[in-house]
Amino acid sequence: MTSATGGIAADALAQVRRTNRLLTQRVGALQDGYLARGRSLGASRLLWEVGAREKGEDVRSLRDRLGLDSGYVSRLLRSLEGEGLVTVTPSSVDRRVRVVSLTAAGRRERRLLDQRSDAVAASMLEPLQGGQRDRLVAAMAELERLLTASMVEVRAVDPAGPDAQHCLAAYYQELDRRFQAGYDPEQGLPVDPEEMRAPPGVFLVAYLLGKAVGCGGLRLPSAHQEMDQATRPAEVKRMWVDPEHRGLGVGRRLLRELEGAARERGATALRLETNEALAEAIAMYEADGFLRVPAFNDERHATHWFEKRL
Repeated sequence: MTSATGGIAADALAQVRRTNRLLTQRVGALQDGYLARGRSLGASRLLWEVGAREKGEDVRSLRDRLGLDSGYVSRLLRSLEGEGLVTVTPSSVDRRVRVVSLTAAGRRERRLLDQRSDAVAASMLEPLQGGQRDRLVAAMAELERLLTASMVEVRAVDPAGPDAQHCLAAYYQELDRRFQAGYDPEQGLPVDPEEMRAPPGVFLVAYLLGKAVGCGGLRLPSAHQEMDQATRPAEVKRMWVDPEHRGLGVGRRLLRELEGAARERGATALRLETNEALAEAIAMYEADGFLRVPAFNDERHATHWFEKRL
């Protein structure tokens, strides 16, 4: 039986909800004062995150990383300021940016939170016998990985915008490191950002907690080409995922959404070229149904060409 929530099976939703209820109870999130410190879980987590950056952190980045509402973060910060645990001051670089830092009392409080959090973790592991402890740790590692993957958001952006350009710069740098002869985008076939801009094309960026961690573009045949657009393949361009976030399925997610965009635009196939040095990318393409085909362009950096019928 499926639910009305995105076609997800009702028993799957029920299992996730049971696990959520158990975890919130087990870590003490239901108590008025988390870890017996007289403040909410949100306030304690915010305090801990501020302390993760030795020189403090700007409020906006902190808010994005935690995925919290601006007003809620402001209220929590005022409360922590009132306790003398944090200070919020204008940035020395840009006075429009507010920077939050721990006070000496805040650093002591954070150490105490660490100690009490360790005690809660130990209370979960100590009663377990034999392999149960290892199984719980392994299950939590897998849960962390999958929950992180579920937090990735893919958005269409302007390929000339800052997030797209950040990803493309990292993409070029990685190719230059990995290709035996290096990589110079000026020596390859040009890809005009205009060709990957909606409505004909699309450029996607994957975000995790407000940070751009991957990208991919779709280029359709231009109107001046002789064949009708719907009879020609669309091209996947500039696929990249931040090495720190590989293994979360970000690349597959981008590829799936680019394929959907190609279908919406009437394309009958997807094409791409890549280099033999990118073994993991080649494995992903083949697993997704792309087949090797003869070279369809003269991209000097490419060693493999692929196509997938839609």
